[in-house]
Amino acid sequence: MVIKKTKSLCPECLEVIDAEVYENKDKIMIKKYCKEHGNFDSTYWGSDKLYREASESDFKGEGIENPQTSSKNDCPLNCGICPDHESQTILGLIDVTNRCNLKCPICFANAAASKSLYEPTYEEIRQMLITLRSNEPVAAPAIQYAGGEPTVRKDIVDLIKLAKEEGFSHTQIATNGLRLARNPELARELKEAGLNTIYLQFDGINEDPYIKIRGKNLLPTKIKAIENCRKVDLNIVLVPTVVKGINDSQVGDIIRFAVDNIDIIRGVNFQPVSFAGRTPSDEVEGQRITIPDFQKLVEKQMESKIKVEDFYPASSVFPISEFIEAIEGEKQVTFTCHPHCGAATYVFVDGDEIIPITQFVDVERFFNLLSKTAGDIKDGGITGKAKTVARATLELPRTIDRSKAPESVDIKNILTSVFKERSYSALGDFHHSTLLIACMHFMDPWNFDQDRVRRCVIHYATPDGRIIPFCSMNALYREEIEKKFAVPLKKEKISQKNPVPSSNKT
Repeated sequence: MVIKKTKSLCPECLEVIDAEVYENKDKIMIKKYCKEHGNFDSTYWGSDKLYREASESDFKGEGIENPQTSSKNDCPLNCGICPDHESQTILGLIDVTNRCNLKCPICFANAAASKSLYEPTYEEIRQMLITLRSNEPVAAPAIQYAGGEPTVRKDIVDLIKLAKEEGFSHTQIATNGLRLARNPELARELKEAGLNTIYLQFDGINEDPYIKIRGKNLLPTKIKAIENCRKVDLNIVLVPTVVKGINDSQVGDIIRFAVDNIDIIRGVNFQPVSFAGRTPSDEVEGQRITIPDFQKLVEKQMESKIKVEDFYPASSVFPISEFIEAIEGEKQVTFTCHPHCGAATYVFVDGDEIIPITQFVDVERFFNLLSKTAGDIKDGGITGKAKTVARATLELPRTIDRSKAPESVDIKNILTSVFKERSYSALGDFHHSTLLIACMHFMDPWNFDQDRVRRCVIHYATPDGRIIPFCSMNALYREEIEKKFAVPLKKEKISQKNPVPSSNKT
């Protein structure tokens, strides 16, 4: 049964071609035909039931009012962002280098294979930050420096300070942790500069996945990096790349590791491997892990302490932005990403117990309350705001089953404070009492869906002034951007402020 028609990419030539998303044997598939390379039929989502449930959190966005490019070609050939893009920038990314101190074969950035140096200058990075902050009607609030390995830059601390100067409220670095492990002072310097989160590559709790995915046993290095961050209270999100047959059996163990280190680890964001290049079709299908597959792995390996139904699409939190916008009277960034881009849950840790928030909060009722309150405020105007919020506050306890809530956390007080007072300290209490468990399934040419990329909320800024959705960047644009702005290694001219150690050249 055909669910929808869309456009996708030919995995061979990367041309934009027509595609159909359809249901087949309890799965959701995507099929397409390229005149030159023939038919392709790939898994889109591993469960038709969960696909339909996620589709209920389909919130349309308004996009960006000041796009940088036009819509003259088929999406995604206009990225920049074009007027057809339907969501705002929740998280901006800047690749600050293509150098790396590892050579991981699964790296979508392909940093180790480059024969040239892509490393934007400090001033080029400033302009990219300004571009992201210039989005209308809402500036990008968060930035992540990526690469390559961002910490190989000598000015990485200065770049964090720069992001704060340009108005970003949240800053993070995606890192393999090698320099954090070797240089304890780096964590302190980054923290003092204003870094909020270390986005730490973390593929398992024993040496096997590191040897297979990264080429060496990096687990001791990861542990050392975590300890150095703990000493300065620098928050960490673990980022496992999940590959079937290599570390998919360690999903539960990674979650338990995070629980054991919840004082410093704020979440785990699992990322099923994306396929690039000319990967044979049978290998793609044999190794593909979709979001439903991940959810089932969690339930099985966590012995049903966390269940499939505890996960919600990332877009489901849209009513929170809707509510804040009504209360504050000004536009907010909204999670209008495609409902099939990611899923997440929060779990409370109470002694030896792991309790998902969904098991004592009626999530649908809570979100509906937020949406209704936002609508009532808009209809009633500023004079009725206080009464509307007061009525909603009385309704709030009915969304909570306190008999199932963890005894160590006053969830009613936290939600009431966030709901009624927009208390950021209360929101902090919530985040420090919980662990985020998420899965983001980035697209590759095999499962590329034009509908999804139009709703992307994670965007790269590039030196030519463009803003490019994550999956478009890694499927189509990365090579073009790096070639345009890179210099051959043998001819490179590096400023004294940012020298390139010869041992790190790729």
